[in-house]
Amino acid sequence: MIRRKDGIHVEAGGSIGTVVADARSAVGDVNVVSHAHADHTFRRTPPTVCCSATTAALVEARTGARFEFTDSVPGIELLPAGHVVGSRAALVADETSDRSVLYTGDFSTRDRLYLSGFDPVPADVLVMETTYGDPAYRFPEQSALEGEIRDWLADHDEPLFLFGYSLGRAQKLQKLARQATDRPLVASDAIREVNDAIEAATGVAFDADPFDASDLAGDEIVVLPSNQARSDWVDDLVERVGGLKVGFSGWAVDESFRYRGGYDRTFPLSDHCDFDELLAVVEAVDPETVYTHHGFDESFAAALQKRGYEARPLLRDQTALSEFS
Repeated sequence: MIRRKDGIHVEAGGSIGTVVADARSAVGDVNVVSHAHADHTFRRTPPTVCCSATTAALVEARTGARFEFTDSVPGIELLPAGHVVGSRAALVADETSDRSVLYTGDFSTRDRLYLSGFDPVPADVLVMETTYGDPAYRFPEQSALEGEIRDWLADHDEPLFLFGYSLGRAQKLQKLARQATDRPLVASDAIREVNDAIEAATGVAFDADPFDASDLAGDEIVVLPSNQARSDWVDDLVERVGGLKVGFSGWAVDESFRYRGGYDRTFPLSDHCDFDELLAVVEAVDPETVYTHHGFDESFAAALQKRGYEARPLLRDQTALSEFS
């Protein structure tokens, strides 16, 4: 039995009981946090959380929340998910039906700079995020995309303002910028706090200096959170120093992303799978049943059905694995 309520609920039965994954407040017998992005972490943390040590450290660095965690629960195997540092998928043994359920959380199969991609494993039931589960979203090959970004950064002397999530894309942008040029590199406090937590947990280092909007010399590369791209103070600053705004997201496949963010240039750099990679994961897992959620959940489920899979979007409050029509 699987439900999408506050998080994803898997009734595994037996000694495991109810597994609740990526909830904001719901509590189960086992509480899984797949990674440290805010929309996947608890507002009120339960007594014990099943997650990686790196995710626990990043949650504390980003929110101040401290909690007991374990990365070892009988009947649950955590697998590197390749989304951000510390991210994990969960393979759950359903003791009542002798079936296995693979919950991906957010994931990517691509190796990207310092991060290895997700390696799918067989499971009877696959519960997968499908953010880019539409054929329109096909990303360039990773090394070619990274090379294009480095070349573009090296070819522009203006102050450059690069926008990406504080945890994940912002760190990759710092690495790409440093590979492309020796220009001064600065980042917001929120991003540098995540940098410090990643370095402490993994040894992967970032050398961005603090960002001070009042003290830009004019040759900096500035890395800022993506949610600040349309802030008035950002637009005023970019205009004042004659800079360029650059956005990085899988949504950049669609030209409208550039205009929505007010960007001068965009690149489809993503921490998720594209459409073809999602299909490849389903083929590798070879499940009897697929539940999709997030993004293009309905259209991706329909695409799987055309390929002969028993698939449907995981609707809110859906309950039984047999509820296919």
